[in-house]
Amino acid sequence: MGISGQGLAVAVLFVLNSAALLARSLPENRVPARAALTWLTLGIVAAAALIGVSGSGTGYLFAFFLAGHIGYRLETRRALALAATCSLLCAGVLYFDLGPGHPELPWVLGLTTGVPVVVGIVNRSQRQAVRSALSAAESAERAARAEARTAVLTERGRIARDVHDVLAHSLAGINMQLELADALLDTGDLEKVREANDKAHGLVKESLKQAQWTVHALREDALPLLESLTAMIESAGHHDALTVTGTVREPSAQVTQGLLRIAQEALTNAARHAPGGRAAVELTFTAASITLRVRNRPATRAVTPGVGSGMGLIGMRERVALLGGSVSAGPVTEGRDQGGWQVEAVIPG
Repeated sequence: MGISGQGLAVAVLFVLNSAALLARSLPENRVPARAALTWLTLGIVAAAALIGVSGSGTGYLFAFFLAGHIGYRLETRRALALAATCSLLCAGVLYFDLGPGHPELPWVLGLTTGVPVVVGIVNRSQRQAVRSALSAAESAERAARAEARTAVLTERGRIARDVHDVLAHSLAGINMQLELADALLDTGDLEKVREANDKAHGLVKESLKQAQWTVHALREDALPLLESLTAMIESAGHHDALTVTGTVREPSAQVTQGLLRIAQEALTNAARHAPGGRAAVELTFTAASITLRVRNRPATRAVTPGVGSGMGLIGMRERVALLGGSVSAGPVTEGRDQGGWQVEAVIPG
């Protein structure tokens, strides 16, 4: 064919078809959809022209490869339309014997040149499925990290409330008694100094007892509610003070810890503000919720003035709010416990 005429045309079309196929390696986000459609349309025109001018009988292979690339690069509707155009154009070139190409190729072969578009569409669908799976996995990982961070912050808040419940009141009372003892040293009243010192020792013992319960609760993932509550009440000096109504069930670890911490705070406040007064704890199970009620009678011994942080009830409310429940506290105005104090928490679960 030489370097001019038909030979030159074949060489140019060969280069154009090769360029159209090499464009497959370009990233999709760098090639506009309209530019890809235009380039591939020119490619199928060049492939059909190569069938018409090539005498080797293998020029039609470019049309097959190009149809597969069309299915891979374009969305399904455009890919099918362009592949159908490729089939009709190639079949027309062979049917009407356009150009000095291979005369023995059947025109039906031209119709089959668009079939590989199906393979391209399948490859494109698989690639999109893989990308979607990777994107979903990344989203799930980000959500898991965010949830983990939230869980860490929630746990920090819970530990902070536990530390406050155990230490804040006791340390404030101990500090006040020690300051009182220090001030009484100057007066020489050793009896009152010993009294203040004894009260400070009592607060230390109470704080240690509460700290043991807190450490136990922090170490355990799931505490048995009734057993733990009974042991807590008895350690506070109240025997046979727990009343349980309803069908007993074991709530979640979060609900159990919340109920135990509320009971601990209520019993601690009762011992501090109503010493000697009998305390009663009621645990009521219903189908939708669990109610904890801690009621103490008025003090039978002298109440030691103390300085609290005022955060006890706030801590209870925060704890119950995280569990979707409610809490109330106030004086008892009627019945045999009149003049005492009651804390009631209702938690779904």
